[in-house]
Amino acid sequence: MGHNHSISGVREGYHRAFAIGIALNVIFVGVETIYGLLAGSSALLADAGHNASDVLSLIFAWTASWLAGKQTRQKYTYGYRRSTILASLLNALLLFAAVILIGREAFFKLLHPQPIAGDIVMIVAGIGVFINTATVLLFFRGQKEDLNIRGAFLHMAADAAVSLGVVIAGLVIAKTGYYIIDPIVTFLIIAIILWSTWRLFTESVNLALDAVPRDIDLKEVRAFLEAQPGVENVHDLHIWAMSTTQNALTAHLVMPDGYKDDFLFQLRDELRRKFNIGHVTFQVEKHFDDKKYLPDCGDC
Repeated sequence: MGHNHSISGVREGYHRAFAIGIALNVIFVGVETIYGLLAGSSALLADAGHNASDVLSLIFAWTASWLAGKQTRQKYTYGYRRSTILASLLNALLLFAAVILIGREAFFKLLHPQPIAGDIVMIVAGIGVFINTATVLLFFRGQKEDLNIRGAFLHMAADAAVSLGVVIAGLVIAKTGYYIIDPIVTFLIIAIILWSTWRLFTESVNLALDAVPRDIDLKEVRAFLEAQPGVENVHDLHIWAMSTTQNALTAHLVMPDGYKDDFLFQLRDELRRKFNIGHVTFQVEKHFDDKKYLPDCGDC
């Protein structure tokens, strides 16, 4: 058997970046909500909801790293890594509920346009562009090396773009007085939220059901294992996510001539490098009778 218990969490030194990014965006969500209510802008409120969702995403990414480092318990032998998957699923459900509330308000304003302080909308959203851009810069270097940090980077880059759209809406309203622009922009923001939330929801459900992670090709992994010297057959292959940042694999390798420990260590390292699978367990067998073996899944 070969084992690897390495932890792939947030890179060292980026805990502070997460803390700063979360603090800045929490403050801005509060400001945007208050001025969205004062200005009567559903676009600002929708953008505040979107920013709040990404604050949760930052928290989940940060928490995933912290949980991955927690010691295992006698009852929870994998630790608490999967709690990040459950939290992501809850986040998606809450976002769907928020979209319904925001959409109802925007639909009412689409039918009955109301005066909106376009200059306030423009100024507040402009602050959002600045804060989101600053947060993006915090993760710019790390996003090339760490998938977890890259997710945070992309979330905040999308926020900056959405806030810029609200700035443009505020400018148009201030110059033309076309208040209907506000609910139209709100629906555009809702579309962006639904697109990202649906991906979050489906990926969370898949991970909760132990599906193969989206960025791993099961057939490619199987072909890689079968191509190893001395491996005659691969069966009972399973790949799943232990958390939102860690992947695991178990497999039975049929090797009639036996093996050396160095072979398993090298294979483990290659799986980590090529497929981002960090927790690996092998069972090596000298023969395999496919007539006696009854797999418990369709393509194991």
